[in-house]
Amino acid sequence: MNISVIGTGYVGLVTGACLAGSGNNVICVDIDEEKIKSLKEGKVTFYEPGLEDIVKKNIKEERLHFTTDLDFAIKNSLIVLIAVGTPPNDDGSADTSAVISVAQSIGRSLDDYKVIVTKSTVPVGTTEMIRDEIKKITDIKFDVASNPEFLKEGAAVEDFMKPDRVLIGIDNESTAQILKELYAPFMRSMDRAVVVSIRSSELAKYTANAMLATRISFMNEIANLCEVVGANISEVRVAIGSDDRIGRHFLYPGIGYGGSCFPKDVKALINTGSEYGSELQVCRATDEVNTRQREHFWHKIENYFETKLEGKKVAVWGISFKPKTDDIREAPSLYIIEKLLSAGASVTVHDPVAMDNAKAHFGAKVNYADSNYSACKGANALVINTEWNEYRQPDFIKMKELMDGEVIFDGRNLYKPDSLKEIGLKYFGVGIGN
Repeated sequence: MNISVIGTGYVGLVTGACLAGSGNNVICVDIDEEKIKSLKEGKVTFYEPGLEDIVKKNIKEERLHFTTDLDFAIKNSLIVLIAVGTPPNDDGSADTSAVISVAQSIGRSLDDYKVIVTKSTVPVGTTEMIRDEIKKITDIKFDVASNPEFLKEGAAVEDFMKPDRVLIGIDNESTAQILKELYAPFMRSMDRAVVVSIRSSELAKYTANAMLATRISFMNEIANLCEVVGANISEVRVAIGSDDRIGRHFLYPGIGYGGSCFPKDVKALINTGSEYGSELQVCRATDEVNTRQREHFWHKIENYFETKLEGKKVAVWGISFKPKTDDIREAPSLYIIEKLLSAGASVTVHDPVAMDNAKAHFGAKVNYADSNYSACKGANALVINTEWNEYRQPDFIKMKELMDGEVIFDGRNLYKPDSLKEIGLKYFGVGIGN
């Protein structure tokens, strides 16, 4: 099939590269000329395991193309996937201006039948708005559909290649058949297409992310309760996770969720509820608990030093909001580091892949270490924000020798407190009662 993908961010590039890998001819479009130039050379502008190899392979085999010419892409495609950003407005609502602008451009370029598909996470009714905008411009026949992505950063290629479901929102059966054919190579063992109405598809994406975010916030609240009643959240997690009705996923406590999806989508869903006069109290509580969780973790650090952090040296392991990505958007680490800096501490950071993004965000306000151990040199404390594999089994004796202090604040519960206590390190995790 001939496909165009508008937007070469996280969703657009993964989608375009993987579809090209299944034999389609894919044209990826972006207004950023420098990004397109880099992509033509096979250079991916963000970190995602395995993606750059797929991009290079399909460029070489002439199935994957990059351009700033939207008109050319539309005219040479049957399926047009819209994958531009929908960042949050100040009130938490999704900014769909880029989506609508693309729709208007599609209308001006339409020369034959197309299927226009929203891959971007958009509020209920946006796909219908896209249809209305195009119809204002042209009488040429086209169809619209909603096909939200469910890609985890750090595992996006595998998620696309081996989807647990492909959600397709349509208003006619012929459109469903075209999109089923598009995704057939990724569902050879079993048809995992879930076909629903367009509005249900749009809402399902927000609902899925809000549900997962709610589990995280719920476990964080129980973790805080564990600390005051003398229980251990790790033991509680194992106990409830063995219940088939609950399951083991998204039960890990920490310093809150971050990234480009959960914070944005929960707020957008709350805003949609307000627009329709339906107050989403659970979603609002989820968002509030997430904000409080990083504050709660910060208070552990502040209380330990009795608010006397001026001149203290603090090592920070992990900047990205989760492992296997360089994405630092809404990462809890940003809040913790800013609080340390505001308190007068000197901060040295390390992250396996997110250092460039950290430098763009913090500039000269923090120090940058070339290894996790070098970050510890002379530190009065170590703060762990991201559960990278590289941090899971460090040499604690070496760390203790490098540090001037003896305390670790672990926002991801990587270590066993008793083991650290034996070598003279003080340990503060999340949800571990004393």
